[in-house]
Amino acid sequence: MTGNALKIRMNSTKNNKLGLRDKTAEDVVFAHESEKEFARILDFYRIKWEYEPRTFTLEWDEDSLPKKSFTPDFYLPDFDLYIELTTLNQKLVTKKNGKLKSLRKMYPEINAKLFYKKDYNSLLFKYINR
Repeated sequence: MTGNALKIRMNSTKNNKLGLRDKTAEDVVFAHESEKEFARILDFYRIKWEYEPRTFTLEWDEDSLPKKSFTPDFYLPDFDLYIELTTLNQKLVTKKNGKLKSLRKMYPEINAKLFYKKDYNSLLFKYINR
């Protein structure tokens, strides 16, 4: 695909409605409890965040339709940073690492980080002990 054919789609779910500009972790429906806990940590430190606001197409089929995509869990607008959490099994970690590698190759202007279970646990430990 050429550069102008790359696709970043804005997600318009009930979690990303304009009226929830000052939302907290309690206002959002998360896919996993670890995401809610991470949002609570961001709220505690007063870090602005968006939940799954964009999807990046990584691969297209023969009809130029999205075949593979990546939707990072969080976007931190003040840091221009996307964060994907992975606290589950190694198979998912490998898959997410592959998607992040593809994202960086296809969208080099996008700043993204994968938080592993140890990163998440470290943040959670610091948050709980405040």
